[in-house]
Amino acid sequence: MSKNLLHALLTLEHEDIRPEEWTPNYADASSRMDFLLKLEQIVIEAKKTRSGFGARELAEQLTVDIQKYKQHPDCRTLVCFVYDPDGRIANPRGIENDLAETRTDLRCES
Repeated sequence: MSKNLLHALLTLEHEDIRPEEWTPNYADASSRMDFLLKLEQIVIEAKKTRSGFGARELAEQLTVDIQKYKQHPDCRTLVCFVYDPDGRIANPRGIENDLAETRTDLRCES
């Protein structure tokens, strides 16, 4: 799923959608989140698996993302949308459970 399509779907229910909002620095680096629903305080992060980007790489990126988004003043909920059309992730629930350990005051949904 392209980010343009995801953005179009979000506009059906939300008015204030901020694409590519910058995050606070974490480990001396900042990055851009895919979408911020400012009024709802929801960040949506979209990932797509591909050759060389499977379960391990996904888990590593999402672990870092969670740490960054916990520091963002407008993020109370993180929604991780993972598009895996080729079935590269054999155990998606395992990744969700592993990432649950990195959460403290941030609600994460997938």
